[in-house]
Amino acid sequence: MKVDKSILTNLIAFCIVLLSFVVPEFLTKHFFDMGFYALSGAVTNWLAVYMLFEKVPFLYGSGIIELNFEVFKKSIKDMVMEQFFSSKNMQNFLETEEMRIDLSGVIENVDMNKAFDALKSTIMESKFGGMIGMFGGEGVIESFREQFLDKLRVSLISIVKSNSFHEEIKKHLSSTTIQEDLTSFIGIMVTNRLNELTPRMVKDLIKMLINEHLGWLVVWGGVFGGAIGFIVSFI
Repeated sequence: MKVDKSILTNLIAFCIVLLSFVVPEFLTKHFFDMGFYALSGAVTNWLAVYMLFEKVPFLYGSGIIELNFEVFKKSIKDMVMEQFFSSKNMQNFLETEEMRIDLSGVIENVDMNKAFDALKSTIMESKFGGMIGMFGGEGVIESFREQFLDKLRVSLISIVKSNSFHEEIKKHLSSTTIQEDLTSFIGIMVTNRLNELTPRMVKDLIKMLINEHLGWLVVWGGVFGGAIGFIVSFI
């Protein structure tokens, strides 16, 4: 079973105060001052940590996390947008992604039969349709389907791999409008996620993350308080 550091520190300080009533008289003042100062430091720091998360009646400034919930949310959004999605970072990201764009795999898997069907329909509806009908009609055109699709794929892959195509992509991706639209979209997503949080959820989250470390404030408050009390007892 894990013992809470704050409770243990206060308990030890309180026990030292109690011991001051049973130790030899020449040690009474030393034990009492050391225990009292340690208890004062530990309790004061424990109350400060408690007030950080909980509202205490008549104590101004307590429960600041829940009271400043909206400010806290805005600070998170500002930090995320400025640190991770600044204009410079977005430009670097888009330029990096542009280098990774390879549409050849997409083209390989695209069904291009509709393109051939449209071509066949266009030919048959043109003035050459009647002439082709004399030599077998659509069946003649249909015999070229696979050859046409293969050549079309090769041509499209050649286009998307060309320098001019990538330069055009880079030009569009680096445009201010795209960066602004993407940044705006991300900002909306972050805001929507933050709006799902409640003051209680934020308080519990922060408490879970830092409460373990804040417990040491109580411990050191007791240690330094006890040390000061021990010194004072000799003055």
